[in-house]
Amino acid sequence: MENYKITIEYNGTNFFGWQKQEGLRTVQGELERAIKTLSGQDVTVEGCGRTDKGVHALGQVASFEMDSKIPLKNLKTALNDLLPADIRIKKVETAAPDFHARFSAKRKTYRYVVQVGGQRSAIKYGTCAFYPYLVNLSAMQSASKLLLGKHNFKGFCSTNTNVTNFEREIYNISISKRGSVYTFEVTGNGFLYNMIRIIVGTLLDVGRGHLPEENIAKALKSGERKYAGVTMEPNGLFLKNVQYI
Repeated sequence: MENYKITIEYNGTNFFGWQKQEGLRTVQGELERAIKTLSGQDVTVEGCGRTDKGVHALGQVASFEMDSKIPLKNLKTALNDLLPADIRIKKVETAAPDFHARFSAKRKTYRYVVQVGGQRSAIKYGTCAFYPYLVNLSAMQSASKLLLGKHNFKGFCSTNTNVTNFEREIYNISISKRGSVYTFEVTGNGFLYNMIRIIVGTLLDVGRGHLPEENIAKALKSGERKYAGVTMEPNGLFLKNVQYI
């Protein structure tokens, strides 16, 4: 059996998230179906993280074990021919026997794209979120610095979670603007349920003057969700890349 590492991109609009669910279209389910069609083997594809319904990926990483006679150089094309158009495998590699897409990951970067103000674009719908209020970029960049480092991020996590350890470390947050579209990129060692969407919502609420910057410190210190901002919609979120070194 060979251990394979694959890098995938997908448009999550028409998926019920990453994780396989009976009777629902999921990314994991489509990948496992394609691999079985190709190899005749039932495999479990382990993703580096479970994206929610409507969330996209530019560089999702997954791993699986398979006994294959297909040359490595041909495996990507063979699998892509069996996958739907909204999933593409970008790279196929063999990995060490102990490599696991989730447990071996060291850093992840998420991108969040949002149109701010004006009328929501129909063309961008599905891959760009919408926030109806004008915001101050400098205020958001200043507030984002409070989130850097190692903290208890319970206040930036949805309440319906089974996680007991809320400590995570954020290494970098960048916010850029092009026209009415703002792009947030957050790199950390791991993220809680809806953490990115709540961080972005909090920074946008600070940027429009609806939420004082000191609420970020309150949310980090108290662990109470009430101090943070709105949870943004899923369609603006992309898993950008994963680092293993």
